[in-house]
Amino acid sequence: MSRHQKRLSIPKTWNIPRKTHKWVVKSSPGPHSRSESIPLLLIIRDMLKLADSSREARKILHDGNVMVDGIVRRDYRFPVGVFDVITIPRIDSSYRVFLDEKQRLSLQKISDSEIKLCRINNKTIVKGGNNQLNLHDGSNIVSDEYSYRTFDSILLSIPDRKVTKHLVYKPGNMALVIGGKHSGELGMITEIRKTRGSMPNTVSLQSNHDFETIEDYVFVIGKNTPEIEIPAFKGDVID
Repeated sequence: MSRHQKRLSIPKTWNIPRKTHKWVVKSSPGPHSRSESIPLLLIIRDMLKLADSSREARKILHDGNVMVDGIVRRDYRFPVGVFDVITIPRIDSSYRVFLDEKQRLSLQKISDSEIKLCRINNKTIVKGGNNQLNLHDGSNIVSDEYSYRTFDSILLSIPDRKVTKHLVYKPGNMALVIGGKHSGELGMITEIRKTRGSMPNTVSLQSNHDFETIEDYVFVIGKNTPEIEIPAFKGDVID
């Protein structure tokens, strides 16, 4: 596999110009897949515009000025994905990563940087009989609680990653769509349809209009109101 990345072939989730230069930094292997994440350097330089060049952005990271989910990250190629929390103490600012209506990764300025929302993509039984929750960001949590189900969401404290709240994937709860043509839309789950065979399960949601999407795109974020700050309108960075 090539170690280089041309701008013309970058994933559509990368919200950067494609024709300004020939090459761009490539994500290193990490918690998110390449198509669903963006290198930390591009966030610092191109999205937040805290640096004018790659060299300046790498210096900022090397000095330990940027944290992702409460952990200092110095790797300029580190992949950052949906619902990751980026904190920059030197400017007293924090941002949460979202997927906008054009399925591009965007940033929302937040004040609740001490919590992170994660979805349970799978769970397994580990030695000792405990549940291992496999989360959407590639991390795992071991718990002795058996009420967790696939596609439920949990709120984690940052950086110690303790579960503070459990949000059940069921009709009546609020969800954010993170893919497809309804990406970025917020709605109330009205129905979950289980499909036999290889076709994905579908979910009906209601907001100012009724719409339907596949289960993989649905992310429970609260009951009657969102448990995290979400974008009030569309854009790259929202103050």
